[in-house]
Amino acid sequence: MDSEHINACREADELSDRIVLPPETLTNEAISSRLFEEAKQKIQNGEVTKTKLVWLELNGCSGNIISLLNGQNPSFEYMITSMVDLVYSNSLMIPEGEKALDQLFDLLKSDEEFILAVEGAVALRDQGNYQIIGSYEGKPITGLQAARMLGNKAAHVIAVGACAVDGGPSAAKPNLSQSVGLQSVLQRKVIKLPGCPCHPDWFLGTLSHILMYGEPALDNKDRPLLFYSTLIHDRCPRLDYFNKGIFSKTLGEPYCLFKLGCRGPVTRVDCPTRKWNNHVNWPIGASTCIGCSQFGFPDQMSPFISFDTTYAVKE
Repeated sequence: MDSEHINACREADELSDRIVLPPETLTNEAISSRLFEEAKQKIQNGEVTKTKLVWLELNGCSGNIISLLNGQNPSFEYMITSMVDLVYSNSLMIPEGEKALDQLFDLLKSDEEFILAVEGAVALRDQGNYQIIGSYEGKPITGLQAARMLGNKAAHVIAVGACAVDGGPSAAKPNLSQSVGLQSVLQRKVIKLPGCPCHPDWFLGTLSHILMYGEPALDNKDRPLLFYSTLIHDRCPRLDYFNKGIFSKTLGEPYCLFKLGCRGPVTRVDCPTRKWNNHVNWPIGASTCIGCSQFGFPDQMSPFISFDTTYAVKE
């Protein structure tokens, strides 16, 4: 039965089609760290020009911008002083109201290149009026309008976090606001960084690559291979227990958490090696992986804790 469980999970994640990467492009924190250092060196040498960045917050909890503030290498301070010119961020900018939106519309009227990062889902209900980001010249501006205006003109568009990628918790049932991911409202490629929240390195690494080389290599779901090429299960420190058939029966035990509902076998991201909070720890230290970086989170990943159940999740 255990082998049937894992086979169902792997089939659901279309593992038969998974991309095999050459050794030099395998996902790990060391490679992205070298990317950061290279970016810093090129910036110091004047080889990389600062690009304008718009950080648009839609239906969400602002968890991704908070996560980004915890970035260490490079830090958020370094990003906004040396890597980009942060034109707009609802949570962080000093101007408010129309003065803040002036900066957005001035950018749209100019020919300046910019990168758009969006966190939060796009509300569609009532022509987007369930999500108003501000008022400009006496008219409300919906998140849907802002996403399309900025998304259609940006040099690169990055969906940051689960909500921006495919709706995430903001689109969880019953989804009264009819929230969707950013890709659903744009007819162009959107680089997707799923996670709840997105790890600072995933965004900063993607940004560094764009500044130096352009768009990074992506998988068939437009996720950067540098961070999303391997399953959590394949690099989990508890994998040896899985291979030996030793499973935790309750939370707090050190064995494989598969039979408690761990979503590591269907979640593709580098949490086991990158870790969180300056690379100190990651969620399975105390609980199961809940699949927050997988498409369909949270509805298709629920229940987060289960007991000796078979599950299969389709992207």
